[in-house]
Amino acid sequence: MAIVVNMPRLSDTMEEGTVAKWLKQVGDVISEGDILAEIETDKATMEFESFNEGTLLHIGIQEGDAAPVDALLAIIGEKGEDISALLSGGAPAAQEASEASAAEAAEAAVSAAEVTAPVVVATATATALPEGVIVVNMPRLSDTMEEGTVATWLKKVGDVIEEGDILAEIETDKATMEFESFNAGTLLHIGIGEGEAAPVDSLLAIIGPKGADISAALNPVAAPVAAKTVATAPVAVNDAAAAPVATPTPKAPVADATAVNASVQTGRIFASPLAKKLAKEKGISLSEVKGTGEQGRIVKIDIERFTPAAAQSIATTSATASAQAPVMAAGEEHYTEVKNSQMRKVIAKRLGESKFSAPHYYLTVEVAMDNAMASRAQINSLPDTKVSFNDMVLKASAMALKKHPQVNTTWQGDTTRFNSHVHMGVAVSVPDGLVVPVVRFADQQSLSQIGAAVKDLAGKARDKKLTPAEMEGSTFTVSNLGMFGIQEFTSIINQPNSAILSVGAIVQKPVVKEGAIVVGNTMKITLACDHRTVDGATAAAFLQTLQAFLENPVTMLA
Repeated sequence: MAIVVNMPRLSDTMEEGTVAKWLKQVGDVISEGDILAEIETDKATMEFESFNEGTLLHIGIQEGDAAPVDALLAIIGEKGEDISALLSGGAPAAQEASEASAAEAAEAAVSAAEVTAPVVVATATATALPEGVIVVNMPRLSDTMEEGTVATWLKKVGDVIEEGDILAEIETDKATMEFESFNAGTLLHIGIGEGEAAPVDSLLAIIGPKGADISAALNPVAAPVAAKTVATAPVAVNDAAAAPVATPTPKAPVADATAVNASVQTGRIFASPLAKKLAKEKGISLSEVKGTGEQGRIVKIDIERFTPAAAQSIATTSATASAQAPVMAAGEEHYTEVKNSQMRKVIAKRLGESKFSAPHYYLTVEVAMDNAMASRAQINSLPDTKVSFNDMVLKASAMALKKHPQVNTTWQGDTTRFNSHVHMGVAVSVPDGLVVPVVRFADQQSLSQIGAAVKDLAGKARDKKLTPAEMEGSTFTVSNLGMFGIQEFTSIINQPNSAILSVGAIVQKPVVKEGAIVVGNTMKITLACDHRTVDGATAAAFLQTLQAFLENPVTMLA
């Protein structure tokens, strides 16, 4: 689906931008993090990165031309995709609405807002601030983010801040991201300490002239005049009203960052987008480069000057010391509390909403897997071909959904949406919890294509490189715990899906075939359904079709 990229707001005073140079052309393949263009603001010329993948289908502002913030800058989508509706309507919601309901169009508007990164978020507080004092609020770094956790502060109170300096690393529900400043001045106040979480738009920091009075910003209710404050964040947010800034408790200054690259403290390597691009082109490992930028950040000149002979190894240390288990006397009670990550909080909220809003019921069948095992062995004997049993389950499920469209639905209150496309969600375990990347149009893909897609998405999930677009739009989900030896289990529906399939392990056991007891291989699968959209008889028929595909894999190749 094509995505509109708008002219970003790159400074708090920016009203329009000029495209100084395009670094990509129409038809080029775009990867997440690629630099699309250099944009001139009222303060500086800055690189503009893509937060989406696809093909550059349209350039809306030519080199040297200026346009207001939020003007159509470019369109990214699938090669050959029809974007006429976007060009005529000027917003992705227009195209969405032509194919879906008004609810889907509203959802698309949120996605469209997300891709206009980076921007500046402006909020208003009832505060009269001295000239030059700027309130920086907790940014919204993903479409589902409701609060963020400060993982690491890279500046401390009293430090001089330049535009582009990295202030902190902020953990969202999806990833830990660098947070840059688009303002210059002195860091006068830190509102959220390391390891602490706060809602989006909470007071994160205050930047301004050294010695400036910030009491009005710390006690906004006491000031009678409304003043505009600015939260700078390298992402866009939706147009929802910003939450009022809460009065924070002053925090102690954080420790100085080291002069070498910040990976020494955090295990991550900080580098400018241009430096990353040059390093990739030159085949240089960023871990071998010593940065000369702010807090050891690697910049363009570091890559240009780098030679293997001059590379210096940098000893890395752990960001946190491992906690030693206390020695306890017999019978002594003890516990340890660990702060929940943003991902874990979102998982808890989404699954709680699903379990208590959708009336779940469960159906289980036992599938004979002898033919599937023989077919998989034969398929994998082909050169450069490897499929898993999970790939076979995904393919069979996708084909069964086409035969039973009632299961491929979404409950919308007054209406039920029947999805003609089949987008399979695949539950993937990651250290912080669970994510569900999506294999799109799974019914139209071969077993080997599905296998390659799942392998790629699972790798991105474990590396925390999945984009929001790769985790959206599923119509049905498969969760497989068979590799852990789990024979049977039930799952909570991944809304807005109407059903989720739980896949157990293949077990060798005595079975009855043609009146005789023989050794067979079976696998239990359990379908959890939303009774609002899928009745029991419909779900049973779906399982029968799915069972037939798995027990006779040749039918999936017809």
